[in-house]
Amino acid sequence: MYSNCRVVGLSLACATLAGFATAAPTPRPAGPVVQTAAGRIRGAQRGGEWVFKGIPYARPPLGRRRWAPPQTLAPWRGVRAATRFGHDCMQKLFPGDAAPLRTTPSEDCLYLNVWAPAPRRNAAPLPVMVWIYGGGFVNGGSSPAPYSGRAFARDGVVFVSFNYRLGRFGFFAFPALARSGRRFGNYAFMDQIAALHWVQRNIAAFGGNPGQVTVFGESAGGASVLDLMSSPLARGLFARAIVESGGGRDSILPPTPLDHPGPHGQPSAEQDAITFARQMGIPGTGARALAALRRLPASAIEHGLNMASMFAQRRIYSGPLLDGTIIVNSAEEIFRQAKQAAAPLMIGANSADLGFTFAPTMTALLAPFGAHAAAARAAFDPGNTTRGCTRFAAPPCSQALRAVAQRIGKVKAMLEPARYIARENALAGEPAYEYRFSYVAAAVRSKFSGAPHSSEIPYVFDTLRHSMWAAFGRGLTARDEAIAGAMHAYWVHFAKTGNPNGAGLPHWSRIGGKGNQLMNFTWRGPRPETDPGRRQLDLVEQIQK
Repeated sequence: MYSNCRVVGLSLACATLAGFATAAPTPRPAGPVVQTAAGRIRGAQRGGEWVFKGIPYARPPLGRRRWAPPQTLAPWRGVRAATRFGHDCMQKLFPGDAAPLRTTPSEDCLYLNVWAPAPRRNAAPLPVMVWIYGGGFVNGGSSPAPYSGRAFARDGVVFVSFNYRLGRFGFFAFPALARSGRRFGNYAFMDQIAALHWVQRNIAAFGGNPGQVTVFGESAGGASVLDLMSSPLARGLFARAIVESGGGRDSILPPTPLDHPGPHGQPSAEQDAITFARQMGIPGTGARALAALRRLPASAIEHGLNMASMFAQRRIYSGPLLDGTIIVNSAEEIFRQAKQAAAPLMIGANSADLGFTFAPTMTALLAPFGAHAAAARAAFDPGNTTRGCTRFAAPPCSQALRAVAQRIGKVKAMLEPARYIARENALAGEPAYEYRFSYVAAAVRSKFSGAPHSSEIPYVFDTLRHSMWAAFGRGLTARDEAIAGAMHAYWVHFAKTGNPNGAGLPHWSRIGGKGNQLMNFTWRGPRPETDPGRRQLDLVEQIQK
């Protein structure tokens, strides 16, 4: 066991206290020391893994750096402790979150974390996985227990997670910002790109291969992966991509036009920012107004925004926007035009995934299907449970109608878009693998008819014992653990080779440009099959075009 180590490049230089002949050696904190571009950091060793938490990758976005691109770090002297998470980014906490934060949110939040296998002499550089959390771009962080990178490091991968600005801190297009001469608006995506640049500059010091980076994320994190694949400014920063429940069509969270109304009359991102400023009692759109906005406390900018209130705040919060430099078009259009980054892709969604509908009646729900309305009703309500039902609010029909609405919503928002993106990547000549996560842990199986949104995460990370979906570790079964082991193994194989297949696992076939092949993670285990819901997906595809 080495008691004082640091990594320089890919070589390990270590010294034990016994190697010094001093009479009274000065005690030093235990833990590995790594040289980064900005300075040395000291982490912790957990068994065979090194863990570094709270590493800054940009200057704190405070004061005049609020709504500015992430700024290069000033180098520090000495050794900086990296054993605690940095603050997750400022947000109003969401009580129903399946991955609760373990820090107090703050504007000072541009930190990342690294889990890496303890280095061995003359070892080859290792593949790298970079995680982007979800939360609708208004919630989330890198500190939750289910996002631990320990299992990835255990299995020979260098794992990185990081924070990015959320809500109005991450997306704000006030007109005065456009006059600054800097990129503006999509600060969350600027943070993500800055974190990936940090990986390129520094990950070799942790034993990682900067040419073998897989970026992966869930929900808003998955959508971010698609936007990074679509962005010219992210080219060359990663080699592979994994999207978990990240959509892929413009039907959910499409980017907001910067300076003109959207296709359905929604206000521009600039107008959203102006309206917010006026609500804060700040008139005008110039430099004085911007300075006043920057003087507001962080709680005023947060203004109660989270996943529960984001739709209600639609006219004072834009979300991701079309800025012409980072986001030049929606992911749907970029993939349709085969202009995405050339990279192997894994993508999928969950069997009871997220879906939205605001239709007040069955007629309104089926109206988008037009001439296919009868076929859609038969496909999404095969038991004819809604016969004679019209309005959602009228019992006893309300439950049956909402069940049909949820089926249509999840297919429209998540399942069909995943197939679309996989097919388009295949048509562009790149490997594409689609999955469906249908497994529900034994401890909560009586509560769910299918796998809810985000429930796959602790299986991918092999962190079931830290997950609410497994009743926080109580009642875990051998089958629960086996599904986690298999799913985690597929993700690790993909990071290492660009192909999820490995010894002892059912074979996962690539999807073709018109195919329906996927790997379904079921209660019986991983099952390669033709998409069991392809009839529903085909109907939704007709109204997505």
